[in-house]
Amino acid sequence: MAGGGIAVQSAGGRNYEGGLTGFVITTCLVAAMGGLLFGYDLGISGGVTSMEHFLKKFFPSVYKKQHNDSDKENAYCKFDSQLLTLFTSSLYLAALIACFFASVVTRVYGRKASMSFGGFAFLIGAIINGVASNIIMLIVGRLLLGVGVGFANQSVPVFLSEMAPAKVRGALNIGFQMAITIGILIANLVNFGTVKISGGWGWRVSLALAAVPAVMMTVGSFLLPDTPNSILERGHTLKARNMLAKIRGTVNVDREFQDLYEATEAAKRVEHPWRNILQPKYRPQLVCCILIPFFQQLTGINVIMFYAPVLFKTIGFGDDASLMSAVISGGVNVVATAVSIYCVDKFGRRILFLQGGMQMLISQILVGVMIALKFGLNGTAKLSKADADVILFLICLYVAAFAWSWGPLGWLVPSEICPLEIRSAAQAINVSVNMLFTFIIAQVFLTMLCHMKFGLFFFFAGFVVIMTIFVFLFVPETKNVPIEEMGSVWKNHWFWCKYCQDY
Repeated sequence: MAGGGIAVQSAGGRNYEGGLTGFVITTCLVAAMGGLLFGYDLGISGGVTSMEHFLKKFFPSVYKKQHNDSDKENAYCKFDSQLLTLFTSSLYLAALIACFFASVVTRVYGRKASMSFGGFAFLIGAIINGVASNIIMLIVGRLLLGVGVGFANQSVPVFLSEMAPAKVRGALNIGFQMAITIGILIANLVNFGTVKISGGWGWRVSLALAAVPAVMMTVGSFLLPDTPNSILERGHTLKARNMLAKIRGTVNVDREFQDLYEATEAAKRVEHPWRNILQPKYRPQLVCCILIPFFQQLTGINVIMFYAPVLFKTIGFGDDASLMSAVISGGVNVVATAVSIYCVDKFGRRILFLQGGMQMLISQILVGVMIALKFGLNGTAKLSKADADVILFLICLYVAAFAWSWGPLGWLVPSEICPLEIRSAAQAINVSVNMLFTFIIAQVFLTMLCHMKFGLFFFFAGFVVIMTIFVFLFVPETKNVPIEEMGSVWKNHWFWCKYCQDY
């Protein structure tokens, strides 16, 4: 089913034939399921770590702290345990290392091979976690989940950017983030249900069900084609042209294929992509692939996504109320990501970045003020239902802002701005920086909550100010620009143009 002759126009005025086809939509939906792996884990870990039977079995010191009356004067610290945070954060350390191996697999064997391996590793990790009898098995399972996340996050955004026509590349790429948010919501619903299982083994169900998105990812990857870029990269010219014609729904792809071929030939002349990305002409891409994932994590979103039930429980919500509040914020996350899919190719990336930053800043400050006034310095005050509802509303306002700005765009923009010769290396840098700071935030959050208390929200709000200024000054608009012609964006930028004249 062809796209009815929709022309894809470059920033320089060049038109490509063809458009959005049913084949492209189907393949991108299948590929985007890789986001379910990341999302399910983001949502499941916080709920599991708030379950009493899980804590009693693996983290008895935390369990005792919660039930020790003498600790009640310091409610902010009742979950503070480096071993407990290691359960969450170890996955992201493994993902950081795995993404560099994934970069090689993605380049040499193709994007779908990387997805297949990631799905299989995640599947094994889910099984080990579901049957874990000690902390060692739990951490080993988490490390294998991390390998899966590293491979999926390295390959899926690149696959989506390369398959999609320029006019809808943003919307299709955000399918990955949509899958992440759906995974988070499903995990929150699973936790809300499994915590009620009698016998205290509901946490096993929560962890083992991670096998479901893993199977979907692994099986789905075998059904996917590879992208024309990847096929050309491995030397199959005719096959690549036929694939381009298939995904565009027309045989008139000579102009786009010629651009793609020239970009591939230029990429083949690059013997050392990791050394090449350090050249001055790639400085804007390198800076963005480092700072965008860095800032994405310093929004503080994973304070909510990892530890929503723990956070809500800490500030006075009951057990069921804390899990249900996580479900509500997860639902807001899904709806707001759908807003981004609609807006990203219509209004552009910059406006979403800037608006989202302002909304996150305001809501974070208000959450910090509310907790300071209503919950107190030591967490001894009791929240009224009205106060709890206001805090939940403000957190949902913050989650919505992230979900239509830095959430999807943190994956979209780095995946679309890099020429083919540095794309795999740049995506590995993007994922590794993301995973490094995800690991750091996951590992230190409960300690930061203990010592900084409500000031934690002001801490992250400060970074939101910095990142919004960075976008305003240094991130150009990439809406509707074909991925192989992205160099023109940097040439016309007030700051980056001095690095990019030899494109």
